[in-house]
Amino acid sequence: MDIRKLVAQVLARQKARDKLPAWYATDTLIFPPALSVEQASSERTALYKASLVQGALLVDVTGGMGVDTWAFSRRTGHVVYVEQQPELVEHARYNLPLLGVTNAGFLVGDGIRMLGQITAGSRDKKADWLYLDPHRRDEQGGKVVKLDDCEPDITQPGVLDRLLQYTRKILVKVSPLLDIDLALKQLANRVETVHIVAVQGEVKELLFVIDNQFVDKVNVKFNTVNLLPDTVVGLQFLWQEELTAAVDFGNPKKYLYEPNAAVLKAGAFRIVAARYGLVKLAPNSHLYTSDALKADFPGRIFQLKEIIKPDKNTLKKHIPDLKANLTTRNFPQTVAEMRKKLSLREGGSIYILATTLLNGDKRLLITQKADLVQA
Repeated sequence: MDIRKLVAQVLARQKARDKLPAWYATDTLIFPPALSVEQASSERTALYKASLVQGALLVDVTGGMGVDTWAFSRRTGHVVYVEQQPELVEHARYNLPLLGVTNAGFLVGDGIRMLGQITAGSRDKKADWLYLDPHRRDEQGGKVVKLDDCEPDITQPGVLDRLLQYTRKILVKVSPLLDIDLALKQLANRVETVHIVAVQGEVKELLFVIDNQFVDKVNVKFNTVNLLPDTVVGLQFLWQEELTAAVDFGNPKKYLYEPNAAVLKAGAFRIVAARYGLVKLAPNSHLYTSDALKADFPGRIFQLKEIIKPDKNTLKKHIPDLKANLTTRNFPQTVAEMRKKLSLREGGSIYILATTLLNGDKRLLITQKADLVQA
């Protein structure tokens, strides 16, 4: 055997072990280079995307490793996978049938240029869905974030209109670091729904659903999900609800709440307080509190033990071993700076929330996780 190819397979499989368990468990698959595995969707995020689509025909114009095509095939009558790199097409054509995919076609080329050809035989000469994951690397191979730095640039005038000649809806995957407000402006009221997908507290994917309807930003639907090992924690709202939600501010009570990363990315700072009946500590702190436990809150829940000044000697009286987990919210120092200042070691069952209270005081909130928590 070719040792280099064998080593490449081992490395790719190692990267797929947790990210793509069904692929890892199928011994007969041949993996593309490890970089393709890194860039591919995880099985969990791919299946979430697939839950958003339906219909007779979906065209995946940026096929890559084929993980998304694999998931979409479970929800649509037929999927067309298109990819410009022949080697990746060869791998997908071989692997997907081994994973049970029997309703997919495979093409090499520029999927956007081929849309007319692909949809010629479909109803109204349109696909039900077009899936697009724009290329997010520059000429030097560095990662880019902004839509107008990606290829194709869907912010250019007429691009979305041309795509919508061949599909009823478009699902676009963008960088999880993208400024959502800026992107909505660039896409000129064409986004119907924004999906923010986190996996165990880390935002992995940002998705836009686009169709022929013009949608004012206040009517854009936001759907945040945090995919946990045994459940899905979600929060859905309209942007209008976020703008108009009534919020009360006040000092820390018995329980403290820190929204998960998907909720924070969505900018759901007011609606999360109104929806769960919580008091916000300060306008910019994004920490919430209550006397009664709100166990279904989409984030971490803590029970308050003490409120102290950010001083090492004071802290040592309450935590003699100076070992605790630390988070900063609306606080002038970073976590690293505060750990150094307080000589604080990481770990243990104590959680310190460094924040600014409503009156401007800088305080450390010493807490422990509440008994019933959704992270």
